[in-house]
Amino acid sequence: MRGTEAESPATESLPLFPLPLVLFPRARTQLRIFESRYLEMTRECSASGSGFGIVHFSPADDDMPARHAAIGTEALIEDFSTLKDGLLGLEVRGNRRFRIRSTRARDDGLIIGDVEWLPAEPRLEVLPEHAVLQGILRELLQHQAFAEVIDADGDDASALGMALASVLPLESASAQELLAVTDPHDRLSALCSLLEQTQEDEPDD
Repeated sequence: MRGTEAESPATESLPLFPLPLVLFPRARTQLRIFESRYLEMTRECSASGSGFGIVHFSPADDDMPARHAAIGTEALIEDFSTLKDGLLGLEVRGNRRFRIRSTRARDDGLIIGDVEWLPAEPRLEVLPEHAVLQGILRELLQHQAFAEVIDADGDDASALGMALASVLPLESASAQELLAVTDPHDRLSALCSLLEQTQEDEPDD
């Protein structure tokens, strides 16, 4: 009978750029482009005004083969530059998050993902127990280096969590877990726990 089975979410094709970093929505970062497949990807995205996907990449080790995360973030190109070494520099901004359903490789080696866009998070007030994170954001924004890469409303739980997760010195695995969280308050709670753990691990003077 029609309508009784859940339909699979619609997917879209998105070029993927596996990198050893985690990009968060609204965060800015700079990339160096030198491989021909990514130069072509940049040209195509610029011509169409579309983005590409950045996914965290983990190289092979003794226990695991090389792999990329299942959840990544769409990167929108904001500016180009020629770097001192002659390579192409890109300034990109994180946009929507996505989940990779399948991948395939083009003839030039560029990986194309069939991705499902994750829902945009609602605007929620920051809970009192997370107010310490608002203070951290205010302190960071006083420094130009952080102010240039952080675009956040400290009164919005989602924006606050994404911004702090993008600039705090977190291990890649922790950052990836925060990117995958779907509840803004849960992300802030996880950040508080990570900060508390960091303080506990610091040696006493």
